[in-house]
Amino acid sequence: MRARLIYGAAAGLLLAGVILIGMYMHDAFIRPFGGDILVVILLCCLVRALEPCRIPMLPLWVLLFAIAVEFAQLLGIAMLIPEDWTVVRVAVGSVFSVWDLVCYAVGCILFWGAEQGVKRCRIRRKK
Repeated sequence: MRARLIYGAAAGLLLAGVILIGMYMHDAFIRPFGGDILVVILLCCLVRALEPCRIPMLPLWVLLFAIAVEFAQLLGIAMLIPEDWTVVRVAVGSVFSVWDLVCYAVGCILFWGAEQGVKRCRIRRKK
């Protein structure tokens, strides 16, 4: 239960960060790259809040999902989403970028590394 709360709180903070970046950052680095890194970490935290231990290799699954969404952009899937579904259209995106794929991989690696670090700390405390 504690892990769910921690991951849920992290997801909430990350969501706020992603929204703030999207609304107020208009630079050439944080918005295009930082937001993409944070969004996959947000997805990992959200899934862990719902299912804290039942999905092994979660960062890999989130990365594959993000890659699938990015390739859907390449195919123009956003054009099939009704125009009045603005939030969904924004979330899916409409422009394919190889750099987005790199950012998704970086975000998933960071999440995986953070989880490994937490696991090591727990093992040390038990000794």
